[in-house]
Amino acid sequence: MMNRPAEKLEQRNVDICIVGGLGRVGLPLGISFARAGMNVMLYDIDREAAGVVASGKMPFQDTGAEEALREVLGKRLFLSSEKSCIGASRFVIIVIGTPVDEHLNPRLIAFKQLFSEISEYLRDEQHVILRSTIFPGTTEWLYQYLRSKSRRTRVSFCPERIAEGKAMTELVSLPQIVSSCDADGLQEVSTLFSVLTRDIVVLQPKEAELAKLFTNASRYIQFAISNQFYQIALHHGIDFYRVHEAMVHNYPRISGFAPAGLTAGPCLFKDTMQLAAFSNNTFFLGHSAMLINEGLPNMIVQKLNEKYSLKDKVVGILGMAYKGDSDDARESLSYKLKKILEIEAMTVLCTDPFIGDKDFHALGDVIVRSDVLILGAPHAQYRELPIDHAAKIIVDVWNYWGRGGLF
Repeated sequence: MMNRPAEKLEQRNVDICIVGGLGRVGLPLGISFARAGMNVMLYDIDREAAGVVASGKMPFQDTGAEEALREVLGKRLFLSSEKSCIGASRFVIIVIGTPVDEHLNPRLIAFKQLFSEISEYLRDEQHVILRSTIFPGTTEWLYQYLRSKSRRTRVSFCPERIAEGKAMTELVSLPQIVSSCDADGLQEVSTLFSVLTRDIVVLQPKEAELAKLFTNASRYIQFAISNQFYQIALHHGIDFYRVHEAMVHNYPRISGFAPAGLTAGPCLFKDTMQLAAFSNNTFFLGHSAMLINEGLPNMIVQKLNEKYSLKDKVVGILGMAYKGDSDDARESLSYKLKKILEIEAMTVLCTDPFIGDKDFHALGDVIVRSDVLILGAPHAQYRELPIDHAAKIIVDVWNYWGRGGLF
């Protein structure tokens, strides 16, 4: 189904083309629209992922997605690696986000390059919908850019809001925020996303862009609060989790107080830095959160060195994904921890049941060989591990094993 000629695509009467359609945002969205009865084309240049999806398998974990994929593949869901397929659809949904550069500023050049490459395939009667997190003002910029190219294409921003791994559930259960650059466009995107959920929230484009950034930055800050409190308690030899449990016990006003952990992932850090750039680097709370969260691996190694000296120790990291039961290693702080330990410790052993890496070791081997075990990601299968807690130095920032946060 890859590389179908453009004329055949036209005959298929494609409703939606998703650019970047084989990724963690685009693929579940495409499956969901196809299940709702729409004809969807997934455009992506990732041939490896295309081969996996074409065989009816998911290239990443998402609960319930593989069964749904097989239900619609080849019937209402199709694949292509040819840009020309963009011209065959009514709606064009873009799920390529804005990364940050080495100075933590948004890199808009990749976004501009994409539209310079695909603008020839866009038609006046089409509707472009930006879906991934973008720098505020990007929707309006694109609207004006297309008009400078003599394209009257409608432009909207409807941010993705799913938790990774739960897309198939949350796409149809959470409210959808929609925004557009004109009234007709707003009506069209409201109607489109109402096939997934009746709960539609309408904003102006820049409001919607900020709603997405505010959401991710607020979560990043919440994690930083817990990680800062954890570090303060650990510095004074106090178990953070005894304090935490006392604070949240039958006390609704602080029931959402998160545990500490190696948290962040590919979006929260990046989007907090985008918001900092948008505020002319006066977002001091965001910068402080970044220093706390990104500094947690350094603090762990520092405390281990102070108490045990790592130069003659084998250290094992259990879980290299950025969160439990995920196969996503992007921006995982376990990798930052690994880099620091490779300087300080005698040997570093890594393992993860969801991430294939030739340099990783079998779980049992890591447990047996390591003097120090650090829980990087709280995968469910780690819950009942045969670890001799008396014979090993255990670092469980998450309190996953219920033994507290001291080490």
